[in-house]
Amino acid sequence: MRAAAHGSPGLSEELAELQRHTFAYFVHEADPSTGLVRDNTRYGSPSSIAAVGLGLACWPIAVERGFVTRDEAVERTVATLRFFERCPKGPDPDAAGHRGFFYHFLHLGTGRRAHGCELSTMDTAILLAGALTAAAYFDGADPREVEIRATAESLYGAADWEWALDGELAIRHGWTPENGFLPWRWQGYNEALLPYALGLGSPTHPLPAESYSAWTATYRWRRVYGIEYLFGGPLFLHQISHLWIDFRGIQDAFMREKGIDYFENSRRATLVQQRYAERNPRRFRGYSRDVWGITASDGPGPAVKRARGRRRRFFDYCARGVPDGPDDGTLSPWAVVASLPFAPEIVLPTVASYIEKYPEARTRYGFLCSLNPTFGSEGSGRGDWIAKGYYGLDQGPVVVMLENFATGMIWKLMQGCNPLASGLRRAGFSGGWLDAVEPGLEP
Repeated sequence: MRAAAHGSPGLSEELAELQRHTFAYFVHEADPSTGLVRDNTRYGSPSSIAAVGLGLACWPIAVERGFVTRDEAVERTVATLRFFERCPKGPDPDAAGHRGFFYHFLHLGTGRRAHGCELSTMDTAILLAGALTAAAYFDGADPREVEIRATAESLYGAADWEWALDGELAIRHGWTPENGFLPWRWQGYNEALLPYALGLGSPTHPLPAESYSAWTATYRWRRVYGIEYLFGGPLFLHQISHLWIDFRGIQDAFMREKGIDYFENSRRATLVQQRYAERNPRRFRGYSRDVWGITASDGPGPAVKRARGRRRRFFDYCARGVPDGPDDGTLSPWAVVASLPFAPEIVLPTVASYIEKYPEARTRYGFLCSLNPTFGSEGSGRGDWIAKGYYGLDQGPVVVMLENFATGMIWKLMQGCNPLASGLRRAGFSGGWLDAVEPGLEP
């Protein structure tokens, strides 16, 4: 990596360019009148509310980096928040939201529920986190910035987290008007740390404090390749909540007992990914110390074929993970970038390796979703499979985590978000920056 370019504090020239290109997804793959962001670049893709939330978190970074003007970012942010404030809500099957939560996918044209999907608690949490980021950044007296703050507060307060518990302590994954709540709850360590923190901090419909301890009771602590950590297989599980929350030096009861924090845990999970690739137990092509990164992503399947001397099953989109799988040889460079704050000493060489070895995996919006060097390699030369498109859910973490690595911008903004700090305190977190922030109104 070359030294930091002028005007790109904390980032090398390559990383600054990657951040700028990756952010462009949220400019060009969105409807500027509603702010709805396409889930992916396939033809006919609906909007993903998670992609919208990630976009809201990225626009302030774009202003600071000079990718767009503040006025441009304000206009897009106002349009987005107005849409969600005014969109049709209620139990009707074609509404956009209900009980303060929104459907996972929305039609770009109509803004209404797409493909019979679920009202998603996780994706709504990402949307609300993005809205709160915008409220924290746009702090001026301009009437539009005042509106951003008021609308973000209104949307956050509307989410009925008590309802999402469905009579128990763990949050349901979602709800549909046809069949009610989905059978699954957010249990086991994963990205749900974000909705639990937001739900606990709600000033209107807060989760009970017991819901957090009920969640952590389902954690699994494991030792893998000599590393002990709170287990989660796919890499993204160790990243999503960290986009907004600086976990350095703050601990809940679980982490106090283990003597680490969630930031250190994500560092360890990143090291496990590298060690898995070095060992390469399934003998996939291309895995090495400097080529790794297994997470939820597109893949070359579904297919079953002979490759690397054995019959193998390849998947399409799925949550791949280590060390137990599923693993079909599919790697995601974007997920490596999103771990940069945790372990720069292994991430930077790996990003450089991807740029050198797979230049075709990087096009107009930065790194494509995924690649698979094993698929198609049998008797056909190199034969690497490379995804043809992008997902908003991949793009956002790249932009945000590059910035958190370089300047800590989003972490610093959200340290001043009273509801989030209140939620962390109610979850039992203390220490570090959290003790230095004056408590706001507790729910």
